[in-house]
Amino acid sequence: MQHFKIKPGVPLAEQPELGHNRWHPDLPFLSSVKPGESILIESLDFLDAQIKDTDDISDVKNVDLTRAHPLTGPFHVEGAEPGDLLVIDLLDIKPVTPVGFSGVFSKENGGGFLADYFPDADKAIWDLKGLYATSRHIPGVRIAGLTHPGLMGCLPSHDLLAEWNRREAPLAAKGLAKPPDPSTAVLRGLTGAKFDEMAKIAARTVPPREHGGNTDIKDLSAGTRIFFPVYVKGAGFSMGDLHFSQGDGEIGFCGAIEMDGVSHVGFDLIKGGMAKYNITSPIFMPSIVKPHYEQWLTFEGISVENGVNYYLDATVAYRQACLKAIDYLTHFGYTGSQAYMLLTAAPVEGRIGGIVDIPNCACTVSLPTSIFDQDITPKGMLNDQSYWGRKR
Repeated sequence: MQHFKIKPGVPLAEQPELGHNRWHPDLPFLSSVKPGESILIESLDFLDAQIKDTDDISDVKNVDLTRAHPLTGPFHVEGAEPGDLLVIDLLDIKPVTPVGFSGVFSKENGGGFLADYFPDADKAIWDLKGLYATSRHIPGVRIAGLTHPGLMGCLPSHDLLAEWNRREAPLAAKGLAKPPDPSTAVLRGLTGAKFDEMAKIAARTVPPREHGGNTDIKDLSAGTRIFFPVYVKGAGFSMGDLHFSQGDGEIGFCGAIEMDGVSHVGFDLIKGGMAKYNITSPIFMPSIVKPHYEQWLTFEGISVENGVNYYLDATVAYRQACLKAIDYLTHFGYTGSQAYMLLTAAPVEGRIGGIVDIPNCACTVSLPTSIFDQDITPKGMLNDQSYWGRKR
């Protein structure tokens, strides 16, 4: 079995033969794989080995986000042609090193979903032991891992890349998207004039797009099957940004328990599958394997913020649900920043409760109570037990 190994702690630019951190149809393939074959793919962490196992938060505060998402690949899939569907089976996903991290980017450098409320950088280092993660920076919590890739995808065609750059350019001009940036681009070993030509237009990896990309779907654990549209000959599959655990929405941006990891990946093809099934973006069959939590505490937010009523705005509603959960956890000894990092690292469940009841959208965020070593449920005057009648 082919096994593609990283050098842990070494930035992608110092091992450029491994992969890339931009999308372009002409990237050189790392290797070739046949339908029916499986391989082992190791990936560097989301921030390209910039975050260290220390209590010093300056690495998160001063992080270079243009280096984000070092991807391993692209892999040429024999027989794959535009219009096919690439079938990816995630057979297993494990850490390579026993340490992960999550954090809060400063508002001046990256920000995040709650940057207006938590403008200062922070970080949590997690010890990854078997099925569980604990952190000296968020004590009293033990999280069962649901390991998954945050980022997977196939190479775009030239037309699709041009379309991405066309439609994102007006947003980039307003600071609402990330334009191509050659300064820290790694294009799998390319240098010289060819690199300069490609890096000027190669797309950043920050968002999800039609080819897959940075979807950050926490349920894509071992046992998942994914169907990716193929836009170039050979498909050009790449992956990275592995997570030990994550909450729905990865609200902290530097949010999941990020890790170096190794994925056992199987490949197959559906010839002509895009037209046959009318698919132009990935579809997913998530794994049935996940941590089992019996009891949850659910917080609701509506689309009202700072006295302004927004019309059916799910973003505002979800933000308010998260803020309510954070405020609640501060009554149990956590700082706001610790609670923020916990919501983004723990497997919280996010839902749109109502999207039709004008003018307010309602969203919820649900927190598994058994990850805590204390009972965090509210108590009545006569009740010192949990809702389920068990002493905690």
